[in-house]
Amino acid sequence: MSLFNNSTPASTATASCADGAACSAPVSTVKPSYNVQETTEAYRLVVNLPGVAKDGLEVTAENDEIRITGRRGWTQPTGWTALHRETADFSYELVLTHENAIDADKIVAELRDGVLNVMLPKHEALKPRKIAVA
Repeated sequence: MSLFNNSTPASTATASCADGAACSAPVSTVKPSYNVQETTEAYRLVVNLPGVAKDGLEVTAENDEIRITGRRGWTQPTGWTALHRETADFSYELVLTHENAIDADKIVAELRDGVLNVMLPKHEALKPRKIAVA
């Protein structure tokens, strides 16, 4: 059994335009690719989030759940008209459960070049310890 279990369903919703009408282009939510590595001190979570900026990213740890949400978007420059656009706006969402194995107060996250690195320190009770024999 894996310590981290993914509980995010992929979904699609219709976007709202500025005037309140439904836009023709759907806004999707996708699960990003990720890896989890374990050391004696912590878990390292690496999540690929291409196109997501720091201001469009949210990492939360609550109860036994790590939730990562990010918005990939593009702002059209003023006075510029796109004739064709191959990339789409969408959201990323990843929810991992961890059975209360993480010390949430010590989590550190860094986003660089579309790759999010999250260090998830283990609770002290889960770390290996050397026991002196009397």
